[in-house]
Amino acid sequence: MTSLARLSVRHWALAGLAFCVLMMAVALGLEHLGGLEPCPLCIFQRVAVLTAAAVFLVAAIHNPGGRLGTVIYAGLSLAAVAGGAGVAWRHLWLQSLPADEVPVCGPGLDYMIDILPLREVVEMVLSGSGECAEIDFLLLGISLPGWSLIGFLILALAPIGMLVSAFLERPGYRWIS
Repeated sequence: MTSLARLSVRHWALAGLAFCVLMMAVALGLEHLGGLEPCPLCIFQRVAVLTAAAVFLVAAIHNPGGRLGTVIYAGLSLAAVAGGAGVAWRHLWLQSLPADEVPVCGPGLDYMIDILPLREVVEMVLSGSGECAEIDFLLLGISLPGWSLIGFLILALAPIGMLVSAFLERPGYRWIS
C-alpha cells in the first residue's frame, strides 16, 4: 500500500488516462466493429470518460508538486468519474424497468441538440428514453451500462490514489508549489 500511495500525481494521472483510453477504445470498437449504436445515455457516459481523460492529461503534464494542485486535479477527475457513474447507474435503472414502465422514445440526441437549449437536452436525456432501456449486448450476464459502471468504479482509483499521495507525509511536499 505504501508504495502505491507514494506514486506521483503524474503516475496516477497517466494510469487514469490509460484506463480512459481503454474505455473509449472498447466503446468505439463496439460501435464501429460490433455495430452497436450508442443511445443518449451512452453518449453522456462517453463525455464523462473524455472529461476525466482531459483532466488526467493536464494533471500528467502539470504534475503539481503541492497538495493544492493535486487535490484540484483529483477533485475534478473524481467529479467527472462520479458523473459518469451516476449516468451509468441511471441507465441500469432504466434497463431494469418493466416494459410497461419504460419511458417512450424521444427524438434523437442530434435533433435535440440542434433544437433545444443544452439544459433541456440534459434534462430530457436524464429523464429517460425508451431506446436507453433496450439491452443490446450482454457479457457474463452484465449489460453495457453495468460494465461502464464497473469501469467508472475502477477509474475512480486514480483520483483516490492522487488524494492518498497528496496527504502522505513526504519531505518537501507542501500545500502550494
